[in-house]
Amino acid sequence: MTATLSRRTFLEVTALAGGGLLLGSRASATGRGRRAAALANAYIRIEPTGAIVIVAKNPEIGQGVKTSLPQLIAEELDVEWGQVTVEQAIADQSKYGRQFAGGSTATPMNYDELRRVGAAARQMLVAAAAGAWGVPASECETAKGVVHHRASGRSSPYRELTAAAAAVPPPDLKTVPLKDPKNFTIIGKPIGGVDNPSIVSGKRLFGIDVKVPGMAFAVFEKCPVFGGKVISANLEEIKVLPGVRSAFVVPGGTNLSGLLPGVAIVADHWWAAQSAREKLRVQWDEGSTAAQSSVAFAARAKELATGTGRVLRHDGDPDGALAGAKHVVEAAYQYPFLAHAPLEPQNCTAAFGNGKLEIWAPTQNPQPGRELCARTLGIAESDITIHLTRSGGGFGRRLANDYMVEAAWIAKEAGMPVKLLWTREDDIRHDFYRPAGFHFLKGGVDANGALVAWKNHFVSFGEGDRFVASAGLAGAEFPARFIPNYHLESSVMPLGVPTGFLRAPGSNALAFVFHSFLDELAVAAGRDPVQFRLDLLGTRGMVIDPDGANGYDAARMRGVLELVAEKSGWGKRTLPKGSGLGVGFHYSHRGYFAEVVEASVTTNGRVSIAKVWVAGDVGSQIINPSGAINQVQGSVLDGFSEAMAQEITIEAGRAAESNFNDFPLIRMRNSPPVEVHFKITGYPPTGLGEPALPPAVPALCNAIFAASGKRIRSLPLSHHGLRWA
Repeated sequence: MTATLSRRTFLEVTALAGGGLLLGSRASATGRGRRAAALANAYIRIEPTGAIVIVAKNPEIGQGVKTSLPQLIAEELDVEWGQVTVEQAIADQSKYGRQFAGGSTATPMNYDELRRVGAAARQMLVAAAAGAWGVPASECETAKGVVHHRASGRSSPYRELTAAAAAVPPPDLKTVPLKDPKNFTIIGKPIGGVDNPSIVSGKRLFGIDVKVPGMAFAVFEKCPVFGGKVISANLEEIKVLPGVRSAFVVPGGTNLSGLLPGVAIVADHWWAAQSAREKLRVQWDEGSTAAQSSVAFAARAKELATGTGRVLRHDGDPDGALAGAKHVVEAAYQYPFLAHAPLEPQNCTAAFGNGKLEIWAPTQNPQPGRELCARTLGIAESDITIHLTRSGGGFGRRLANDYMVEAAWIAKEAGMPVKLLWTREDDIRHDFYRPAGFHFLKGGVDANGALVAWKNHFVSFGEGDRFVASAGLAGAEFPARFIPNYHLESSVMPLGVPTGFLRAPGSNALAFVFHSFLDELAVAAGRDPVQFRLDLLGTRGMVIDPDGANGYDAARMRGVLELVAEKSGWGKRTLPKGSGLGVGFHYSHRGYFAEVVEASVTTNGRVSIAKVWVAGDVGSQIINPSGAINQVQGSVLDGFSEAMAQEITIEAGRAAESNFNDFPLIRMRNSPPVEVHFKITGYPPTGLGEPALPPAVPALCNAIFAASGKRIRSLPLSHHGLRWA
C-alpha cells in the first residue's frame, strides 16, 4: 500500500504492514526528481524477503500488458523475473497517468517511461550503497537485485538499501541512463502471463468472479430497439417473486453510451433475478430507430452511390486514366455490423454509501467510466474508487462503460452492493457495433500491368461531415498516394444503432475491401499478386501528405511483404488441386503486417485453411515474444472468425442475432497453424493487439479465389455458400 500525500509533504520511507519499504523522495529534490520518486513509489515495493512487487498500471484484457509492462520496470531495476510479483493497480489517473486498453498503445506510451521508473529506482539504490561504502557510485554495478562493488568485494541486496535509498536525491527521469538492449535479461525473453497459474486453477480474477459483503445480484432489461423508453412494467408482480428484493424503472437518458432507460431487478442470487426477468412485461416506446434495418441500409447505399458524395481526396485525372486503361474492373463491396462477443459478458459490481461509490469492473477505459458515473449520479469524481479486474476479453467493447453506470445507479437505488451481470443475449443485442459499410469501386490498369486509376464512392453512416464512431475513412488511407489518379468520395446515412471500436477499428473492414480489390486488379492485369503489390509500393520510403501528417512507410511494408512471401514459399510450391494462396497486407496502429493464407475449397463449399504465415514490423524490440506471438495468432484467428459467419443484422431497429448459435466463433478444429515472423527494425517499439488482424481477412478471401475462382465481395463468407470443413 502507498501513502496519499500532498505535493508539499515530504515523501519519506514508508513502513509497510509486513515490514517492507517503499522508495520515496524528499522536498529538496527537483520537480523532475520528485516525479521520479513518486513514480517509483507508485510502481515498486521491495519486501523484507527481497521480493519485488511491481504494479501493472493498465487494464488486462488478455493482451498481456499485466506481464509486459512490469517487465520494462524489472529490466531496468535489474532484478530477476523470479523475484517479481505483479499487482494490478487501481484506477488512479493522478498517480499512473492514462490507464486504458485500446489502440495497441500500451507499448508506445509506456516503453520509455516505465523503463525510466525502474532505472531511477536502481540509481537510487546504487547511490545508497555507494554512500554507505564510501565509494563512487560509478564503481558499483547491479545484478539480480544486488548492488556490487567488485573492487572491495562488498555486496548488498536491495532489501537492505531501501531505507538509505529513500534519502537519496532522486534523479531526473529525462536523463537517467538506460540499459543497452544487448544487455537485456528480461525484455525480449518469452515469459508466461503472470495470471496464467491463477486462470488455469480457477482462481477469482475476472469481474464476473467478484464478491463483496452484503452483495445482491442484478439484471437490467433495456428496450430491444436502441434508445427506446419504458412506458410501463408489471413491477408489482415481479417484486413478490421468490428471492427478489427490489424492482424499479431506471429513467435513463438519450445518450447511447450512458445510462439508458430500463427495468432493474435485484435479487438474492442471479438465477432468481434472471428468472424474475423472464416474467417481466414491459411496454416500450421504441422510437424512430424502429424504422431502420440492414436491408434498408443496403438499398439506400446503392441509391446514394449513383449520386455525388463529399470528396475526401482527389488526385490527378481518374476518369481520364480509366478511359485510357487497358483493363477496368468495377465492383461493389460491403461488410456487415459486427458485435465484439467477448467470452465474459459485461458485468460490474458496485457499492454506494455515504455519498461514495466503489466499483469493481472489467473496464478497458476506467477514467471515462468514473466521469460518467459521477455525472450521472451527481457525485464528485474523487468520491469514486474503481478496482480494475481482469477482463475476459474486450476487443474494444469495454472502452464504453454503460454497464458500469448501470451497476452504479442500481446499487444507489437499491441501497445495497450489487453485481450486475448481463446475459450473452444482452451482450450481443446491446453492443457498440463495428459499423457496416459499402464501397463502390472502379480501378484501371495500363498495358504494362500498372495500377493507374482508382475511384471509390464510400457509403457509411453519419450526419453531414461527421461519421458515427468507427465508420469513417480518411483521405490518406492506403492505397491513396500510391496511385497517380485517385478519387474518394463519401455519402452517409443516419443511424440510430450504437457503434464503437472493434479490434483494429476501421482497418478490420477497410483491409478486406482494398486488398481484395487489389487482388482483382492484379488478376485483371495478369500479374502475380505479390509482385503487383510490390510494384505498387515502389521504391519509396516514408510517404506523407503535404502537411506532414499520415505517414506511411512503404519501405517497411515492402520488408514484411517480401518476408512473408519468402517464408510461405510464394510462387515456389505446387499446391494440391482445390487449394490456393492468398496475400494481404495492411498498416494500422503503428504496425506493418503482411500475411499469406493457404486454403482449400471443396466443390460443396467446405473451406479448410492449411496454414497462415505472418510477417510483422513493430519496431526494434519485442518485449515478450511469448505474448507477442499469442497476440498475432489470436488476431489472425479472430479475423477468420469474423469473416466466415459473423454479422449483426438490424431488423426493425434491433439486433436479430443473440448468441453463439447465430453469431458463431471459430472452433479449435478450424483453427490453422499460424507461423509468425517479426522483422526487427530501428523504429521505436509499438503494440501488437490489433495490427495483425486486418490482413487476415483479405488474405483468406484471396486464397479462396485462388483455390476456387469464387471472388468474395461481401461478408460473411457464409452468404456465399461457404462454411468450415
